[in-house]
Amino acid sequence: MINFRYHVVSLTAVFLALAIGLVVGTAALNGPVSENLRNNLAALNKDNNVRREQVNKLNDEVNRNQEFATQIAPALLGGKLAGRKLAVVALPGVEDPAKGVVDMLTVAGATITARVDVEEKFFDPNFVNELLDLADQSSRQSIPAAGLPMNSDGVETASALLALTLQQGATSTPLPDDVTAVLTAFGKAGYLTVSDGATGGAEAVVLVAGVPATDKEAERKSRFAVTMADQFAKNRPLVVAGDGAGDGNLVAAIRNDPTLVQKISTVDNVSTVQGQVATALVTVERLVQNKTGQYGLAAGATSIVPSAAP
Repeated sequence: MINFRYHVVSLTAVFLALAIGLVVGTAALNGPVSENLRNNLAALNKDNNVRREQVNKLNDEVNRNQEFATQIAPALLGGKLAGRKLAVVALPGVEDPAKGVVDMLTVAGATITARVDVEEKFFDPNFVNELLDLADQSSRQSIPAAGLPMNSDGVETASALLALTLQQGATSTPLPDDVTAVLTAFGKAGYLTVSDGATGGAEAVVLVAGVPATDKEAERKSRFAVTMADQFAKNRPLVVAGDGAGDGNLVAAIRNDPTLVQKISTVDNVSTVQGQVATALVTVERLVQNKTGQYGLAAGATSIVPSAAP
């Protein structure tokens, strides 16, 4: 008769057989399998160490290249922009590259009349109308609203006013008090951050582009950046320095525009010291030689730096 005791004995026999099988199997395979695993692990560790050394070496080479660019900059740039007045405008998302550009322009002998950081709010579609009103209200006698684009595009109108504020006029330069008034108005409203002592009278502007926006309004913000660049290039030389990657990239947008590419010079590797040195060289070419070119490593660049830097 099959009873509970029978089931217990049967289950015990099954588990005993499994245990014996595991022990026997482990004993049989432990030697070769373990040895193979140990060999594979050792090989992987060795390969990982080699890769780590390669990465460290590449990082060291990059750092040394950056140091080389920094050390050679004075000999390469010294005096090439002596007596020239430049404004540096940084778009949202730019920090160290803009400072590096200012440093290299200064090494070249330029006087930085203004360092302006454009805040996210400037390109926010929700503030287009407010920006339009601010541009109209902020105009001054030597920086008049007359002649500014009169439409519903606040970014275009405000960018045009900012260009007039920072740059030399065709026949006159904006009065210092008027420059201060306009920049202060935009600063207080949260559209700009302006360095102390900013003045007008720049002969050219270097526009440093940040990482493209990635939010739901990214496409419009990218168009706004192009609009600003277009306004700065209306009456004075403009150099746009950024990076050549990412959707909505300002440098790529300029290079792909048949009109803008003819009047705006670009550099696509400004995040590196080499790119910052190149930006200064390109500014020399654009301002002193009145030549336009596209430089760097990304699509549309003709060379890394101007072929015959003066």
